[in-house]
Amino acid sequence: MSLLDYFRKSKKSTASLAKERLQIIVAHERQNRLSPDYLPQLKQDILEVIAKYVKVSEDKVSVEFEQNDDLAVLELNVTLPDYK
Repeated sequence: MSLLDYFRKSKKSTASLAKERLQIIVAHERQNRLSPDYLPQLKQDILEVIAKYVKVSEDKVSVEFEQNDDLAVLELNVTLPDYK
C-alpha cells in the first residue's frame, strides 16, 4: 500500500460521508416543508403547559407531523425526568 492509496481511500470515504449527510439534510428539509407553519409555536405552547407541572427541557419534547392522502397524524413525545 502506497501513500497515495491512503489518500485516495480517505477521499472516497469523505465523499460518501458528505453524501450521506446531504441526504439527511434534504430529507429533514422535505419534512419541514410538509409540516404546518404553526408547528413550532404549538411545540412551544405545549412545552409551557408541561412546564407548569414538570420541569422539562425543550430538547426533551418532540412534535412530529405526518400527512398522507386522507390522514394527518400529530405525534408528541415528551421525555419526563425520573423522580425517585
